[in-house]
Amino acid sequence: GQRDEEEEHHSLETFTFYLSEPLSKERVEAFSDGVYAIVATLLILDICEDNVPDPREVEEKFHGSLLEALSEYGPNYLAYFGSFVTIGLLWFVHHSLFLYVTKATRLMGLLNILSLAFIGGLPLAYQLTSEFAEESHNEIEAIQVSCVTTFFASIFQFAIWTTALLYERETLHPLARYGGKEHAFMFAKLALYPCVSLGAFFLTCLLSEFSTEIFHLMQIIIPFAFLALRIFVRISLTIIKSGMSLSRQKVVLLEEEEACLSPTETLS
Repeated sequence: GQRDEEEEHHSLETFTFYLSEPLSKERVEAFSDGVYAIVATLLILDICEDNVPDPREVEEKFHGSLLEALSEYGPNYLAYFGSFVTIGLLWFVHHSLFLYVTKATRLMGLLNILSLAFIGGLPLAYQLTSEFAEESHNEIEAIQVSCVTTFFASIFQFAIWTTALLYERETLHPLARYGGKEHAFMFAKLALYPCVSLGAFFLTCLLSEFSTEIFHLMQIIIPFAFLALRIFVRISLTIIKSGMSLSRQKVVLLEEEEACLSPTETLS
């Protein structure tokens, strides 16, 4: 019985050590960049394949007006730009995350692969939201699939950063550690997409008027939310620091006043 306990304890130590074992950061970034590039390429090929009007149709149906013919593909183009913005910003968040990661572990690599698996599903989400648009029966379900895909792709990125914080002395740059200058902004940046996708999912359950056009416009607006988030975090940190400095100044002034008072005045 004692030998079984020792073997079980040894196996747990080996498994824990295996998950925290170092992994080549450069290979993780190279593999991730390759997946993002392929996903973006697939999205570009999808928009170029079936969303170009036929010349005969332009002449006969739209009297030679190419702009009127392209207007029929407006929902598809909007879905393309919204999906491409999502892929681009998720890549940007991934790049910002590994910019502060000094050493990757195998657990972080596993979480990164899970995130990339859902990143690879974004072209599928684009096809669903472009095909089942214009108040079709499955429009809401297509939006929900896109929200779930984006949520899991971003929540695994957040899990990578959380895992890095557990071993922050070995894995993270000092600026991104607890109390670092970029810690609050990294938390807000990595939490933005999970919160937005989860909020959009619940909106589809509450609002029957929620459409693919609104969903893709939300995707396009998110870059401005990144900028507003940066400004908001900076202002909040400035206010907190100024408040802490004022409280420290008050404490110092009170200590100086008490030091200047005589013993009898202090007792009174």
